[in-house]
Amino acid sequence: MIQIRDIYKSFAQKKILDGLNLDIEPGQITTIIGGSGSGKSVLFKHIIGLLKPDSGSILIDGEDITKLGERDMYRIVDKYGMVFQGGALFDSLTVGENVAFGIKKKGSMIAAAVKEIIARSLNQVGLPDIAHLMPSELSGGMKKRVAIARAIAKDPQIIMFDEPTTGLDPIMADIINDLIIKVSAAKTITSIVITHDMVSAYKISDKIAVLFSGRIIETGSPDEIRNSKSAIVRQFIEGKAEGPIKIR
Repeated sequence: MIQIRDIYKSFAQKKILDGLNLDIEPGQITTIIGGSGSGKSVLFKHIIGLLKPDSGSILIDGEDITKLGERDMYRIVDKYGMVFQGGALFDSLTVGENVAFGIKKKGSMIAAAVKEIIARSLNQVGLPDIAHLMPSELSGGMKKRVAIARAIAKDPQIIMFDEPTTGLDPIMADIINDLIIKVSAAKTITSIVITHDMVSAYKISDKIAVLFSGRIIETGSPDEIRNSKSAIVRQFIEGKAEGPIKIR
């Protein structure tokens, strides 16, 4: 579904992505791991069209989004559901209005249909009967689950998860991991997860891609990454200070 080819991106004199290549297969959960400053967020913004590369291509269903104008990008973005770090809910809207935000953008729908989608989406994430609440009344874990409900409400083909377990206790993080698996399996959605949480990456992923110095240096199943022979990969997954990755 998604083919990323030879992506280069620099800001001023700093090279962030350096000939990055990655295939993201349909219906799978692909997790991109890497340290702070490795380029994960920049890659995320390229995949959803917020940034254009200096060179290279990103094909979504065979269509190179790096060459599309703003109007055509709206059509592509409609395929995405996005779960941002922290949830990124609109504070001035109720939970129900937050969940409905994406589907209302799709066009006119009768109120009863919208209400049904809101209820179904919140039920899927284990939060029935909270549509009337405001985001300020929710815990951090609830906000993440509402963000997932908002993403699935628009029935996307692709869901992007940006650091979905950051800031959560281990129990709530595991609940979010289970939700990612459940949502992806139930709807045969292609999921892309950006994270540095190895517990999460091992549990949810069909494929893990390791990003280092602007390139994907290794891909594989959780077991393959866990047993990697690469010194760089081993240092990262084991969380060791000593090794080829230099921390500044």
